[in-house]
Amino acid sequence: MSDSEAEATVGKEAEVEADVEPDVEPDVAAAADAETDAMPPSAPATTALPESCDNLADEDLANLVTAEEYLMRKDVQLLEYEKQMFLDLVHADGLLVSAKGLSYDRVLLNILKVYSDAGNLLLVINCADWEEQFYKSKLDAKYVHEVANTATERERVYLEGGLQFISTRILVVDLLKQRIPIELITGIIVLRAHTIIESCQEAFALRLYRQRNKTGFIKAFSCSPEAFTIGYAHIERTMRNLFVKQLYIWPRFHATVRAALHPWQAQTIELHVPLSTRMCSIQTHILDIMNFLVREIKRINRTVDMEAVTVENCVTKKFHKILQAQLDCIWHQLNSQTKLIVADLKILRSLMISTMYHDSVSSYALIKRYRGTEYAISNSGWTLLDAAEQIFMLSKQRVYNAQNEFEPEACPKWQALSELLTHDIPGDMQGRRGADRLEPPKVLILCQDARTCYQLKQYLTQGSARFLLQQAMRHEVLVGKLSDKFGQESQTTAMAEAAANTDAKPKPKPATTVAAAQPAAAETSVDELAQLLNEAEDAEAQLQQQMFEESYMLTMTQPMQASDADPNASIFEIIPELEQFDVSAALAAKIQPCICLQTFKTEREGAMAVEHMLDQLQPHYVIMYNTNVTAIRQLEVFEARRRRPPAERMKIYFLIHARTVEEQSYLTSLRREKSAFELIIDTKSKMVIPEYQDGKTDEAFVLYKCYDDEESANAKTRQGAAMGVALSSARVTPKVIVDMREFRSDLPCLIHRRGLEVLPVTITIGDYILTPDVCVERKSISDLIGSLNSGRLYNQCVQMQRYYAKPILLIEFDQNRPFHLQGKFMLSQQTTATNADIMQKLQLLTLHFPKLRLIWSPSPYATAQLFEELKLGKPEPDAQVAAALGSDESGGAASAGDQLQYNSAIYDFLLRLPGIHTRNVHGVLRKGGSLRQLLQRSQTELAELLQSQECGKLLWDILHVAHLPEKDEVAGSSALLTASKQFGSGAHNRFRKAAGEARRGRR
Repeated sequence: MSDSEAEATVGKEAEVEADVEPDVEPDVAAAADAETDAMPPSAPATTALPESCDNLADEDLANLVTAEEYLMRKDVQLLEYEKQMFLDLVHADGLLVSAKGLSYDRVLLNILKVYSDAGNLLLVINCADWEEQFYKSKLDAKYVHEVANTATERERVYLEGGLQFISTRILVVDLLKQRIPIELITGIIVLRAHTIIESCQEAFALRLYRQRNKTGFIKAFSCSPEAFTIGYAHIERTMRNLFVKQLYIWPRFHATVRAALHPWQAQTIELHVPLSTRMCSIQTHILDIMNFLVREIKRINRTVDMEAVTVENCVTKKFHKILQAQLDCIWHQLNSQTKLIVADLKILRSLMISTMYHDSVSSYALIKRYRGTEYAISNSGWTLLDAAEQIFMLSKQRVYNAQNEFEPEACPKWQALSELLTHDIPGDMQGRRGADRLEPPKVLILCQDARTCYQLKQYLTQGSARFLLQQAMRHEVLVGKLSDKFGQESQTTAMAEAAANTDAKPKPKPATTVAAAQPAAAETSVDELAQLLNEAEDAEAQLQQQMFEESYMLTMTQPMQASDADPNASIFEIIPELEQFDVSAALAAKIQPCICLQTFKTEREGAMAVEHMLDQLQPHYVIMYNTNVTAIRQLEVFEARRRRPPAERMKIYFLIHARTVEEQSYLTSLRREKSAFELIIDTKSKMVIPEYQDGKTDEAFVLYKCYDDEESANAKTRQGAAMGVALSSARVTPKVIVDMREFRSDLPCLIHRRGLEVLPVTITIGDYILTPDVCVERKSISDLIGSLNSGRLYNQCVQMQRYYAKPILLIEFDQNRPFHLQGKFMLSQQTTATNADIMQKLQLLTLHFPKLRLIWSPSPYATAQLFEELKLGKPEPDAQVAAALGSDESGGAASAGDQLQYNSAIYDFLLRLPGIHTRNVHGVLRKGGSLRQLLQRSQTELAELLQSQECGKLLWDILHVAHLPEKDEVAGSSALLTASKQFGSGAHNRFRKAAGEARRGRR
């Protein structure tokens, strides 16, 4: 990073981006102008179907407006760049990629309003639950239909038109079964388009839609430009999967965006809070250790591309995603030391976060856990470095003084926050003009997560001393003797202990696991990269959901003028959490100052939580306790919408540790986004888009695979031209019956992509029916291990062998993982099984089911190709027969035939006997009578019954001769000892006695 970028500050983000890339803006503006010039004449953005305009009544025709006229309505309030987004997407289908914070939600909302009509059927897919709730709350309820539970009800709802937010799995099944009128669909809107790959369900639904609907539109949205930089030609492949030809790019440095936001910039004040000496030293030592480990991992793996493993990436939030994308496919090739280093880099990042953002007691409790013997044995050796010793020593000094008395260090930002709330903001309110001067101040404090939000709430309501004492109780940190200074701050020791005990009682056990979550993950997750990188985040997220709230509302119990009060004396009190109350109603009723603590994202509202809080609270002041690119731009957009004069705009205070990891992480996120947009802009200028990519013409060969040409060519070669023409004319599309539950996987989409017809049916036996004789049970590696351990796979194989002549067990690997079953990497973390156990159980499975065939597939793509080859020249399966098999009403419909006329248990038992197999078992069932009659038959009679002398001898011997283990099966006394332990004492003697009696009987 250059010096100019390092000196860039948080509050002037627009200037930062402009200084970083001054020469990109004209290119983007020119591209936008070129798109505008090339735009077709204004298409009518009407609330009726375009095809039905000729049949509309005169009154309806008079109400039709163009897109430009629609934007001039008073109830449509969009910024200039949002209006341009709206016009671009109304006039042509395309993919819109916007910068974070420049949300497209209002643009999409107006598009949905335009098409809200009973004459349109509009589908919205791939949206989160909170997005669905937001859009539904803003739209007319009579045009928004809920997805019905039954197929019949869904067919009726589809015909009613309107809008539907539908899950892709249900949509795919309804499209395949033709429950939805595909030709009548007005269009499909795809959210989070960066997740659309060719094997996902969304791409499957769009392909089915485009096959039979050439006039409807497809509009896609994404606000994650960095996602399009992963992989080769990601943006081109995504557009191909979406069937769109237009790409609309809206970065923050776009000329239209800057012109819309720059005149309405809020007042920004940056407060550079210095780190304490000990915190600064800990940060330096952690970075030194990270640098050492990064150089070590690159030294060990010289042949592996480790470009993404840098110290800068290690301290960023998306480090685990970067590392997983880089190392996932080669994880099995890395040695144990490399895997330990990867785990330690994750741990060091958690220590860095704890030092920077958590209180000193919680940070010390976390660091102390990594000094134990158990962890010292399992790490890569960083705890033996001098820098590690300094980290342990300095973290302890942040909690205890030189006399080993309890005197924890307060977070540096706490004092700055208190001064803002008790001095700066009250003084500024007195100097304001107009109506705002008479109102109580409203302050919004934005934090990065629920844990920080809870920390600030406790600090503001209880004071730093009492809160730190509570944290010591929670994390079982030894308090011992309080220092004189700390005792004075907490007013009295007894009061502080009582407050700590009272607050610590409700949730002692969850709090104890705060520091324990990450070490446990680090020790047990070296086996698998995904487990290693995600388990700690999952544990932390689960803990935050249990303990902490995402929003708190505080007010002051004393007037703001009491500026000389002790900051540790609690002058704030909490209002019930926002889930139980209406913000606007509370603001109307309260006359005290209002302070709202809010996270950047919430589980219920996602990234829209900040926008909703701004609209409800209308704050005078915003304090950015942590930095976040999305939140800063949301504040910019919010101020631009209000269009207030400079004196009445809100003030934004930034609390930031300058020249630290916090500032570097923010600048890195800015640089990454800018680089991503540069790549997308460059790709757009060079990529070639075929005219048929939108799928609206018959030239869209991506939708179809022609079997006729191949078959006719082969037939002409072998049998002559006349026979080739006959085969070509009689050719039908191959069909594959797929169980409804399998639509959670990617395989049905890839099967359809190869030109095979997919028939969704609820079947009880198998997952895929290729022919009347071939049944396939698909298992991923984790499913295979779980099914083998639970015995479920055995029962499934019993059913397949009973009803199908050629049962197949398909073992499918992940395409991004190595194609082998060795090493700890591929084993499930929930079982204690070893590779030997899995292989032994598979061997037993093949011994029990001789007809079962195992197929090992490296990826779903290979599986789809394999299914296509297995079906060549084979008859097509019957969906009704496949659905009836295994049910009580199946009767004699099975392709296996006669076996259903007999008891299935007796059938399975006879197949286990030597000499009886699938060719002669039906003769035994018909003529053998009972088991007693079978025992009374002679060897000659059994040979005639089985139509084989060898089989008759095998069956007679197993029924009449007591068998001893052969010499090659039992080698030495050790094997006999093992057998005696297994069967109990005297078991071998019983074998000998039985054998002796059998010999005497034959004499």
